[in-house]
Amino acid sequence: MLAALLATALFSLSAVSARRTTRYVSGTEANFTRLIIAVLMLTLLAYTLGKGFAPYFHRDFLGLWLLSGAIGFGMGDVALFQALPLLGSRLTTLVVHCVAATLAATLEWLWLGNAMSLPQILCSLVILCGLGIALAPEKDVATHRGHLSKGIGWALIAAVGQGVGAALLSRYIYNKAAMAGTPIEGIEGGLAVACQRMLGGIAFTGLLLCVLKWWRPANAADAKPAQWKAAAPWLVLNGLCGPALGVSCYQWALSNHGTGVVMPIVAATPIIVIPFAVLMKEETPTWRSLLGGAVAVAGVVGMALSNGAK
Repeated sequence: MLAALLATALFSLSAVSARRTTRYVSGTEANFTRLIIAVLMLTLLAYTLGKGFAPYFHRDFLGLWLLSGAIGFGMGDVALFQALPLLGSRLTTLVVHCVAATLAATLEWLWLGNAMSLPQILCSLVILCGLGIALAPEKDVATHRGHLSKGIGWALIAAVGQGVGAALLSRYIYNKAAMAGTPIEGIEGGLAVACQRMLGGIAFTGLLLCVLKWWRPANAADAKPAQWKAAAPWLVLNGLCGPALGVSCYQWALSNHGTGVVMPIVAATPIIVIPFAVLMKEETPTWRSLLGGAVAVAGVVGMALSNGAK
C-alpha cells in the first residue's frame, strides 16, 4: 500500500509540473522529452542505489514490457492530450481513472482469475464515488455536443491505454515472471520495469512526433515556438516525479497487489493535486472538491486496513 500512496503523491506533483511545461512546449514534444529525461534518471538511480537493470532484464518479457509502454505511455498519453482540450481536466480525469480502474480490475478477474475481496470492492467504490463528487464538471463548463462526444471517445482510449497497458499487462508479466522463477520485486524491480516500459513509450511517441512534424505545416494552428529554457526545470521535475519515480512506485505496487486495489488509490491523484495547485495559485478548491477528497481518502484508508496496511 505504501508504494501506491507514494505513486499517487508523485503523480500529483507530475501533473502540476506538466501544466507548467505545456505553457512553453507542445504536449507531444513535452511527453517525448520527459520520457527521455526519465530514462536517464532511472538509469542513474538504478546503478547508483542498486544493482542496475541486469537482474530484471529478461528476454522473454522485454517485448511485453515494450508493448505495455507503447500502449500506456504511447497510445494512452496521446489520447489523453486530445481529450483534455475538449472535456477539460476535471471531466477527462474522471472518465479516464474511473473507466481504467474498472476495466483493469474486470479484465484481471476474467483473464488472470484474480478476484477482489468484498471489502476491497466496497473501498474501491468509495474511492471512485469520491472522485465523482470532486471532479464532476461545473454547470458553467461549456460542453458542446460534438466536443463532448469526441472528448469522451479520446478519454475512453486513454483509459484503455492506462488500464490495459499500464496495469493489466504489468500484472500478467509479473505472474509470468514469478512462475518462471524470476520474480520482479521491490523498488529496484519497479525501476527496471518502468525503464523498459518507457522505451516502448519513447518509440511510439517519437515515431508519432516525426509523423506530425512531417505531416503538419509549420504554421499549423497548434504549432508554437518552443521555449526550452523556460520549460527545462518543469520538464525535469515532471520526468522525475512522473515517468521515473512515480511509475516505478506504481509498478512496485502492482507487483504486490491487483489492479483493482492499486488503481482506485492512484485514481485519487487529481484530488491530491488540489493543494499543490493552490500553492501555485492555479486553482481554488470548492466545497465539493473538498468533500469528494474526504470521501476518497476514507476509501484509501479502508483499502489499507483491508490489506493489513501492507
